[in-house]
Amino acid sequence: MDFIPSHHPLTPPHTAEDRAVWLRLLRSRRVGVSTFYRLMNDHGSAAAALTALPEIAREAGVSGYQICPMSVVDKELKAGRKAGARLVAIGDADYPTALTLIPDAPPLLWVKGDLSLFERPMIALVGARNASSLGLRMARALSRDLGAEGFGIVSGMARGIDTAVHEAALDTGTIAVLGGGLDVIYPAENKDLYAKISDTGVVASEQPMGMKPFARHFPMRNRIVSGMALATVVIEAAAKSGSLLTAGNAMEQGREVMAVPGHPFDGRSSGCNNLLRDGASLIRGSRDVIDVLASASPLAITAMDTPVEALVPVEPQTRSFDDHAVLHSEILSRLGGAAVAEDQLIRDIGARAEDVSSEIMTLELDGRIMRKAGGLLARI
Repeated sequence: MDFIPSHHPLTPPHTAEDRAVWLRLLRSRRVGVSTFYRLMNDHGSAAAALTALPEIAREAGVSGYQICPMSVVDKELKAGRKAGARLVAIGDADYPTALTLIPDAPPLLWVKGDLSLFERPMIALVGARNASSLGLRMARALSRDLGAEGFGIVSGMARGIDTAVHEAALDTGTIAVLGGGLDVIYPAENKDLYAKISDTGVVASEQPMGMKPFARHFPMRNRIVSGMALATVVIEAAAKSGSLLTAGNAMEQGREVMAVPGHPFDGRSSGCNNLLRDGASLIRGSRDVIDVLASASPLAITAMDTPVEALVPVEPQTRSFDDHAVLHSEILSRLGGAAVAEDQLIRDIGARAEDVSSEIMTLELDGRIMRKAGGLLARI
């Protein structure tokens, strides 16, 4: 598979003040990642988007909308400094290049540790929390061997496979992506592992400092794990598991998906076996991973050469209130409880993509539609 570059229409903030404005926009009520990029696209800067937000909310029927208070931003920035973390923005030299290429890349990422690891090609290794002894052995072997070959090893610091993966790659370099805030260690028993990764690897999170991890955060975390990597290798996974969601993200992001086969009677391997049945590359050891990547050389070479200078602002578009109302009605009439791909919705409506996308953003702010994994839309 080849990467499909997805340039975000912005340039990184150059000053601490600009970075704080970005954070204020991102932390404002009902502004998620997709809405952040649409606001930046429409208004050209975070400051202009913040100015426009209350009016956008008012037009969407949301009364009393207030943007994130500056005191909240100051508190988060202070907590980040206390934790010894840095706030990197998409387009910064220290931002993982592969992550830049996914359509829902975090605009801002809290990071701590040796950021030179982001310059390496990365492999995501994920799997079951209740892993088998054989699964844990395989996880350690793959992590150790791939790390020795110069790959950065990415995982989510969960129990089981993730923990084994990080432990085995401490000497070569590992990246842990957290579901909660960077200063919240979860699970608690990984406190020592967290400290070791912070010293020799990288800990990263898009969540606010102090945020406890909730179930809804882990799918968001998983897309970052796969988005940082050239390939995702699933070592053990049940038929319905977070590891399979990570593999699904990898496929949508145009990355390689690989799986370790397991016994048909072991439920912890059913997800991996299903992936193999559906075309994932079979992995028996690190050499298989390297061979798959070698056969997909454009993935590892051309995809990493996207220039930051290509991320340029787009001129905002203006539309009348009647135009807004018509598109609002059209979008809502075509959405129901079942999720629909945004590009399909745009084709069905037949209006300009920029206009429909902007109205989708407004309806997201209003809480009338929601965005699900993979960019799918559903009516609330």
